[in-house]
Amino acid sequence: MRDHLGRPLVAVTGIGAVTSLGFGVADNWSRLLAGQSGIRRITRFPTDHLKTAIAGTVDLPGGEGFTSPVRVERMAAMVMEEAIAEAAIGAAGNFPGPLFLGMPPVEIEWPVRFDLARRAHDPSYAGMTKQAERRADIYETYLYGGVGERLAARFGTRGAPISVTTACATGATAIQLGAEAIQRGECDACIALGADGSVHAESLIRFSLLSALSTRDDDPTKASRPFEKNRAGFVMSEGAAALVLENYETARARGATILGLVAGAGERADNFHRTRSNPDGRAIVGAMRNALADAGLEPADISYVNAHGTGTPENDKMETFGMRAVFGEDAPPISSNKSMIGHTLSAAGALEAVFSLLTIRDGRLPPTINHDEPDPSITLDVVPNVARDAAVRHVLSNSFGFGGQNVCLVLSGEPA
Repeated sequence: MRDHLGRPLVAVTGIGAVTSLGFGVADNWSRLLAGQSGIRRITRFPTDHLKTAIAGTVDLPGGEGFTSPVRVERMAAMVMEEAIAEAAIGAAGNFPGPLFLGMPPVEIEWPVRFDLARRAHDPSYAGMTKQAERRADIYETYLYGGVGERLAARFGTRGAPISVTTACATGATAIQLGAEAIQRGECDACIALGADGSVHAESLIRFSLLSALSTRDDDPTKASRPFEKNRAGFVMSEGAAALVLENYETARARGATILGLVAGAGERADNFHRTRSNPDGRAIVGAMRNALADAGLEPADISYVNAHGTGTPENDKMETFGMRAVFGEDAPPISSNKSMIGHTLSAAGALEAVFSLLTIRDGRLPPTINHDEPDPSITLDVVPNVARDAAVRHVLSNSFGFGGQNVCLVLSGEPA
């Protein structure tokens, strides 16, 4: 079977997920439909004197002192194991395709720098650099491609692993790259994932200095409020999700269960500002329209939109503008998983793709919780507070990243 452009259909045969709500797809999905929040006070490091002291942390077993790259690798391995087991593909340690890994940028974190400064008795960069000489452990931990190399070796993926970061669109970019590799005939199967473990003091302070974070520390579960009148920033979170992608015909031939299709992907860059979208919305609108065109669909074919929905005043306004530009007054329901799991940054696009597939499978729209007071300027149906039954055939999943890196995916049910 081929799509409208003559390309192989891209099937999803396995999924895995980890968020602040729990470990595994089933646990996450049941809690998401129940409208539960995974946001809590940070205990990983001191938050005295910080404006924001909450996050959606993933507390890994034995995880005290883990650096961000180590957390990314641990979570990525968990979701890859779950997705590969569900897909029942390949022998253990011998996955029959490439790895596309979406993860955050990597830099040496404060605890390591402080330790180097203490050892050198010199807080200057020159002193720390000298102290770091011949420290292979530091080099290997913070080498950006190292995480992908170790995962590829562990799971036996084919070829050189591809590691990519496109800000908050990273997880969706990894899926797009995997789907396109299958469409070009470069492989019959691959695994695409996004993972982020960036809740550490330095990153929290940086986002806080951008006035991007919610400061509603008194009630963490109420802090993430996408599309709501009193929204005032996103909640930084962690998580990971993986999808096994296959050529549809190959998957059917081996008797795999088809969870859905990656029917289309659209991207559009916006170099307007480091954090803000261009007020004309052309990149957001263009990414959504490109995804629909790639899938061979019209706006009316979309049953539901999984929002980027961060809860910042700027993002929610621009996403609403984009929805109206693409769908007009007859926009489908849209809801934000980030109201419950926070903004998982590099993992968000992959997690939201997983939840979009489950929405199709179960015919249940996850809610946007904490929607206490509607914003009169946002007239979309945001599925407020309570999950809803609905017949869903095609889902548009939006991922709009800092720096204008925008990727939208169309996830669809299996062909009749």
